[in-house]
Amino acid sequence: MGNVCVIKRGSVYQYSFDVGKISGKRKRITKSGFKTKNEAVINGNKAYNEYINAGQPFKENNISFSDYLDYWLENYCRVNLKYNTIEKYQYIVNKYLKPELGIYKLNSLTSVKLNSFLVEMCQKHNFSRSYFSNILKVLKGSFREACNTYGFIKYNPTITLRLPKTKLIKNEIKHVYTDEEINKILKRFENDDAFTCSFLVACYTGMRTGEVYALTWDDIDFENKIINVRHSVYDKPKDEKGRWYIGTPKTLNGIRQIYMGDKLYTILKNYRLKQNKIKISYGKQYKKYHLEEVLNDFGNMVEQRIVANNDDVVYYKNINFVFTKYDGTYVGTDITKYPFKVIHDELGIKARFYDLRGSYATRILNNGIEIRDVADILGHGNIETTENYYISSTSAGRKNANVVFDKIMQSDVIDEISAYSWGKIYKT
Repeated sequence: MGNVCVIKRGSVYQYSFDVGKISGKRKRITKSGFKTKNEAVINGNKAYNEYINAGQPFKENNISFSDYLDYWLENYCRVNLKYNTIEKYQYIVNKYLKPELGIYKLNSLTSVKLNSFLVEMCQKHNFSRSYFSNILKVLKGSFREACNTYGFIKYNPTITLRLPKTKLIKNEIKHVYTDEEINKILKRFENDDAFTCSFLVACYTGMRTGEVYALTWDDIDFENKIINVRHSVYDKPKDEKGRWYIGTPKTLNGIRQIYMGDKLYTILKNYRLKQNKIKISYGKQYKKYHLEEVLNDFGNMVEQRIVANNDDVVYYKNINFVFTKYDGTYVGTDITKYPFKVIHDELGIKARFYDLRGSYATRILNNGIEIRDVADILGHGNIETTENYYISSTSAGRKNANVVFDKIMQSDVIDEISAYSWGKIYKT
């Protein structure tokens, strides 16, 4: 019976249990009149459950885990999360959670069963630890809402769930670019201004790929040598208006300012001058874009869609992207697709555009920049507790980071590319 006490009073039974003290005095809820002890026990436990749930009757739910996951994706994820995150969660649910756990009732899944599932996953698949962490994140999130938000279960069995410490979980191998590799890539693509300039922006700032290709000229403050990181691009299934959308960065800390060193300032200045001359040469044939607000499929979140201008329509405001093809065509992160196929297959460099982010962080950390400054530049909110409490980020420190990086990155090839000579025009 636990917290419920049942006693016989005359010819009937009574239940009672303690509740929160009021003005320091002990209080109890009591009810009598039950004909049998069992009847008093059942009703007493039901009343106690209602009490610990703030007066709401707790109802055991027989929903399957598979059906609950559909409910969670529909009612929580699609209301609160970004498109790319929803897509990732949907894939994990369909690929791993439903096939292994979907047949069980939600309220029958225990921490023991879920731990066994994680161990078996780690033994069966050769994923990176970060990917296993994503699977665990979906598992924990779904059970947290089942317990705390929807009241489908009384206890969250994933609270203490952790990834197993096993050698079978491989660490994700990140590539740190060498000076030789960077020069080789820039030389190979010296005729592709949009790619080389975006490559150098990522190289000199550690920005995420989606953040780089969301940059507009309004985001770049040449007077104060600041890049304002305010957006990120993502794609959805293509239709007659294209597939690119613009949203906020990955996290709240992703909205930030990055100071430009002299080299990056020169790179972007020269690139802009050349782009402006190209715009003049194309005239009315130069592609222009605007943003269109649309509700997503579930009608609860406004998204900003990137749409090409119609020549017959006057638009209130165009959006001037930094990185486009020569004729102004916007292709988002696809600018990196062909170059990195060549980088992998022809140059033999097994790296990603995203690895420029880690390379930047590694270089400046190894040259004396404080970890807190690096975290702020990259838009990370969480580092180790000691670092959060004992290392403070300053404007001067963040400015100095890119001064240091300018000194590190000395290259004749970068100087040649970043001049963006007007004499080199390769229309595509």
